[in-house]
Amino acid sequence: MQQVDMNSSEFQAELEKTWRFVEKVNSQFGFVQHPMEDVNEGVAMGLARNRLMYGKRFCPCFMVIGKTKDEQNSADNRICPCKPAIEKEIPEDGKCHCGIFCTPEYATAEKQNSEIEEVVHQHSRGLTKEEATTLLSKEQLDGDELEALLEARELGMIDFTMLDVRELMEYKMGHIVGTDALVPTSQFYSAIEGQNDKKRGAVIVYCHTGSRSFQVQHAMKSLGFKQVGNLRYGIISFGGEVQRG
Repeated sequence: MQQVDMNSSEFQAELEKTWRFVEKVNSQFGFVQHPMEDVNEGVAMGLARNRLMYGKRFCPCFMVIGKTKDEQNSADNRICPCKPAIEKEIPEDGKCHCGIFCTPEYATAEKQNSEIEEVVHQHSRGLTKEEATTLLSKEQLDGDELEALLEARELGMIDFTMLDVRELMEYKMGHIVGTDALVPTSQFYSAIEGQNDKKRGAVIVYCHTGSRSFQVQHAMKSLGFKQVGNLRYGIISFGGEVQRG
């Protein structure tokens, strides 16, 4: 198998051609590149490498099948821009499997999500109202994200109902400040009736480790609750304020 020296002038020249190829594909189909430069760089280098090794820009995210060119041509190898990406992945998911080709809408949303992640995990600033609304729509939340949402709710940017789905004894041992109601999993179907007026609003549920609340999340959706988020790893992952009693 031919080895490629990525520091060689040959590879660097092929990499330049690959970037021109990427620009041409974007122009032809109306795509844009992924907002994370590391994604684009890795894929572009893989395409350039495959071009030198196989003579074609085989997708670097999949194994190239076939030892000879005839075997490779007869195999169902993806050649960039591949048919599955153009016909299915990008229209349905907003990006190709490798991520270098995206719809403008996907790229914008991904960039916004990256900015939100930076805010909530590095605590560089508070969320904007738009960012808080976007974050609230996530189905699985971590402790930092919930803490940021509680702060945004306190500032009046967003509104949601937070439910503890553990048992009363667990609740008294310690619950998240800002919890609106206790809906014990053992009494779920009778207890959730008291929250029927929240079906059109946003609701966040949590338990000890995230398992019970994950089940409750899906049960609530089956009952007609439109927007239910889950604290993925439970109260044990939450670093914000907790109170007893």
